[in-house]
Amino acid sequence: MSIIRSERTAAGLLLGAAALGLLLANTPIGHDLLDVQHTYLGFGDTKLSVGHWISDGLLAIFFFIVAVELKHELVAGELNSVKKAIHPAIAAVGGVIVPALVYLVFAAGSGLGDGWPIPTATDIAFALGVLAVFGRGLPNRLRVFLLALAVLDDLIAILIIAVFFTTDPNLLELALAAVTVAAFGLLSRFLRGRMRVPIGVLMVLLALLSWWLVWDSGVHATIAGVALGLVMARRPAGHVTHVLEPWSNGLILPLFAFSAALVVIPQVSPSQLSPAFWGILVALPVGKLIGITLGGWLGSFTRPKAERGRIPLFGLITIAALGGIGFTVSLLMNELAFAGSDLVRSEGTLAVLLGSGVSIVLSGVMVSALARRYRRAHPVATRVHSAEGH
Repeated sequence: MSIIRSERTAAGLLLGAAALGLLLANTPIGHDLLDVQHTYLGFGDTKLSVGHWISDGLLAIFFFIVAVELKHELVAGELNSVKKAIHPAIAAVGGVIVPALVYLVFAAGSGLGDGWPIPTATDIAFALGVLAVFGRGLPNRLRVFLLALAVLDDLIAILIIAVFFTTDPNLLELALAAVTVAAFGLLSRFLRGRMRVPIGVLMVLLALLSWWLVWDSGVHATIAGVALGLVMARRPAGHVTHVLEPWSNGLILPLFAFSAALVVIPQVSPSQLSPAFWGILVALPVGKLIGITLGGWLGSFTRPKAERGRIPLFGLITIAALGGIGFTVSLLMNELAFAGSDLVRSEGTLAVLLGSGVSIVLSGVMVSALARRYRRAHPVATRVHSAEGH
């Protein structure tokens, strides 16, 4: 299990699953796989396609883990004070605004403006995986800044999903969901001793009910996972995420990447590709690079003068390149934004994969160069850091 918890392994599985999905979709068995993906399963009125059970159901577990990590950072981590959070927060905002604007420039007048959130997301697992693979010997402060930036980026993504991809929500069901979530959080405070098993079973039932109420209300069901992660008591939440993390890294995220990448490559010339394709393709690697770098540079002025050099400019640009790896949340937003058009959604998926791929290559080269530079400048610190890592 420790191997599956590794950031390197998680990133490798995610990339491999996406590549396999895209490859198989364009082989003779691709049609059969797409038929399975669109097969509806469920009971009563709760029927979803296999693809939606993955993106709306299983992915809620991933968002639960993200929410627990977010809460930890806000309460006891790198975001537990305004002073700590302001610098990565400004960088995260820049990394949302600029890619959205880049996308809108390409999509202007096309009627595809709803896709602006797609290039605003950063895949935490993948970005940290690339940093782990190529960043041997780098100081931990770079990873901490990237983690804080990505967590805040995910918070913004969660808000975007909740606000911009919700239409005419059922307020009564949302109110009932809030009650069940609150009950879940209250019970988590008593999850110990002899009552641990019955309380745990009741919490699972409440979690499932919360998910169904949020889904049936018209709000994207992954928001239920976010709410449950935020209200759960920290100690049991940490234990639960420890148990769930290998399943998320080894099954849920690769399965989602595989399903989302089941796209038949359009047989069109580049000039016939939609503005959404070009907007996403450029906004992920270029928009993120510019936005996070600019926001991070401006945010550095909020630090005391003596601390402004803790993240050097090249280090900031490198982190910005890592921020262009959209993958998981970008693929989810692509499904939500272009739900009404299979062709545009397919092109959007290809753009997310290609744009993230460019960012992976670019950030891998930059992280390697930064690590080499740091190892030459700080050989003793690098040896100590490597020894501590082992």
